[in-house]
Amino acid sequence: MADRVTVIGWDGSPLTDAARSALAAATLVAGAAHHLGLPEVPPAAERIRLGSVDLAARRIAGHRGSAVVLADGDPGFFGVVRTLRAPQHGLEVEVVPAVSSVAAAFARAGMPWDDAQIVVAHSRDLRRAVNVCRAHTKVAVLTSPGAGPAELALLLGDVHRTFVICEELGTEREQVTVLTSDKAPDHHWRDPNVVIVIGGAGATPATVPGWGATRPRAGGGWIAGRDPGYPPAVRGWALPADAYGSDLGEGEATELRAAQLARLGPRVGDLVWDIGSGSGAAAVEAARFGAAVIAVDRDADACARTTAVARRYGVQLQVVHGAAPQVLEDLPEPDVVRVGGGGAPVVAACAARRPERIVAHAATRDEAEAVGRALAEGGYAVECTLLQAVELDPAAWAERERSVAFLLSGRRTHL
Repeated sequence: MADRVTVIGWDGSPLTDAARSALAAATLVAGAAHHLGLPEVPPAAERIRLGSVDLAARRIAGHRGSAVVLADGDPGFFGVVRTLRAPQHGLEVEVVPAVSSVAAAFARAGMPWDDAQIVVAHSRDLRRAVNVCRAHTKVAVLTSPGAGPAELALLLGDVHRTFVICEELGTEREQVTVLTSDKAPDHHWRDPNVVIVIGGAGATPATVPGWGATRPRAGGGWIAGRDPGYPPAVRGWALPADAYGSDLGEGEATELRAAQLARLGPRVGDLVWDIGSGSGAAAVEAARFGAAVIAVDRDADACARTTAVARRYGVQLQVVHGAAPQVLEDLPEPDVVRVGGGGAPVVAACAARRPERIVAHAATRDEAEAVGRALAEGGYAVECTLLQAVELDPAAWAERERSVAFLLSGRRTHL
């Protein structure tokens, strides 16, 4: 095993004394081509071009002497430190950090970033990064080849955002470009880059070069990745009808909605389809979990109500006016689906898109059996529960309202 392993972050600025000292004593240096070309790298040191970090870690583990690994930005932030410290390599490392590329990008834009979501985009899971950009008003995306600004914009589709694209930070070729997301596919972008994605209802970014002056929200938060003052802090889930300012539909009863959300489990990085969104109650509550949501309804007034309640609670929704299942054909792939209307034909169309979970409800046993068959034939393990809720007047302990519904949920099998 190497006698000493030092990981040095590099952000384009002159190396610190600690970094210079570690490099001077190194008998093995690993890094990208531009790192290995630094004048501080000892000529006699063994050099490893850093492609696979796992492979480099194995080489370092078998080296006798002092090893240095050079990496861009802060190597402890989505960087090589995690791999080097993995149990299979057994390496103890010292870290000399530098300014992370995310911090540098926000500094170039002149924006605070304690309230930003930060995601890493790879071609294999780019859609999850895109879903975070759909659901949040300020996101930094660390891109990779095949998952850059153009691909990010194409998957966002009709969800328009402003991109601040920072290319080759810390080098002589550094460039910062501000443009709307629909223009990003028209350009060729150099790697590596960081994309700051801004926008959505209620977004109040600080001044960005090329954006124009806007008024940032006053005050600060106490937890990173969140703005505690917005959206409004509302305690509880499956809120009653008066929280939405309208009468809820039959499929939106508080207890039914709570059970649907529990089975869907929407989370950050997911895309939720809410088909037959009605008042927007279920869509808004799924968005409050941090998921991206597309709310679909054939009634224009229902779409307007959903938009209004999303604005009231400060969440990001894409509202689509149209009749299912036809309107679903052009929507991006969902992770979980709530079917609030349309019955078995809509459930079957959703099952064909293979989300992880589908929930639906029925008022009669015949309807429930039809929905259950559609789920089973689509390759889903089916559960059905008869839910009955009775609202009581606590003053007189008399019955106010009673609701009964079949709750059906489908879990995708691996057959």
